[in-house]
Amino acid sequence: MKKYLLIVVIALACLPVFAQTGLTKGDSAPIFNAKDNVGKIIDLKALLKSHKSVVLFFYRGEWCPYCNKHIQQLQDSLQLLSNKGAYVIAVTPETNEGINKTIQKTHASFSIIQDKGYQIMKDYKVNYVLDDATVAKYKTYGLDLNKSNGNTDHILPVPATYIINQMGKITFVHFNKDYTKRATVNDMLQVL
Repeated sequence: MKKYLLIVVIALACLPVFAQTGLTKGDSAPIFNAKDNVGKIIDLKALLKSHKSVVLFFYRGEWCPYCNKHIQQLQDSLQLLSNKGAYVIAVTPETNEGINKTIQKTHASFSIIQDKGYQIMKDYKVNYVLDDATVAKYKTYGLDLNKSNGNTDHILPVPATYIINQMGKITFVHFNKDYTKRATVNDMLQVL
């Protein structure tokens, strides 16, 4: 029964997403400062001085099987990415409780930022608002976005990935409104 409900939730999530267009290759990356899941201050400008690049990606929540699969792939390849001089950062609207569940499911050891006010998502133009009907349907299948995100505005990110070089320029973009399509580690490694 749970598998059936999950399939229905995923099918509903396939409804067209009305989102921004994301940033493009060559754009200057918006600078941000935020605390990650372990309380570390993540200063993008400082990271770009101390690392060759930053891999910045956005995910919807621990309830999304595609997000968990992508995070697990990044975790499994973290040493390869790090060996190329990359620092990996995940950004999500979910609460700290949700982030902890994500870590339990995926064993993610990289920085995860709760974008509570959606400023990072807005700056990178990946935010969108789910319509009320979709939110209500999610709830009938056990997904309460109000609880998951700790608010009532139902904003989620397109699960985009950006690679930012030391000059602060975006050198790689994977932005697809189809949340099932994610950047591959291989694609990232080729850019790094």
